[in-house]
Amino acid sequence: MIFKRRDPKPIIRALAEFLWPRGGWSRAFHYVKHRMRRLPDSPERIARGIWAGVFTTFTPFYTLHFLVAAILARTMRGNVLAALMATFFGNPLTYVPIGIASLKTGHWLLGTNMDENAHRSFGGKFADAGSDLLHNFYAMFTPEMADWQGLAVFWDEVFYPYLIGGIIPGIISATICYYLSVPLIRAYQKRRKGLIKAKFEALKRKAAAKADTKRKAD
Repeated sequence: MIFKRRDPKPIIRALAEFLWPRGGWSRAFHYVKHRMRRLPDSPERIARGIWAGVFTTFTPFYTLHFLVAAILARTMRGNVLAALMATFFGNPLTYVPIGIASLKTGHWLLGTNMDENAHRSFGGKFADAGSDLLHNFYAMFTPEMADWQGLAVFWDEVFYPYLIGGIIPGIISATICYYLSVPLIRAYQKRRKGLIKAKFEALKRKAAAKADTKRKAD
């Protein structure tokens, strides 16, 4: 394979770099920001893509954020690549405050209480839901009986409140990012066009001077 790594990355190293990229999250953030600015699209379309990506991080569709962001960006006629990169707004450093804000808002809107120790801990509810999915999958091919209790608790106390509660903080955060992005991207693109134009003019002058020197020599 042409693009296969010569030195396969160990799983522990890959996990460590996911939690803390080389150079830190600050460097990763600046890289994503730089790549967004250089996208060949209008500032408004790029910003709509950013809106879609940031909003997606407030949804409970973990492992599907890229897909959700791409669909949302296409629906909004935003830049899909910008949406995919903007999902990095959700990372191991921000998922905890995003999750807490979404869950608390959801329980408040639904008139319920957020109690992590009810039935099971917050992480335990995720584990129970995954265990139920695995058990029920095997139950389709074995005499085992399907059990939906863990999934029911997960839906009532985590997923549904998260889904409802993430809408408000998601819209607020995404809209702030949109209005901050438009002028920044426009200014960057204008400056970049100016630099390219200046470089082109310098090349033209250099070529003209070279042609003039050759003509005088002849």
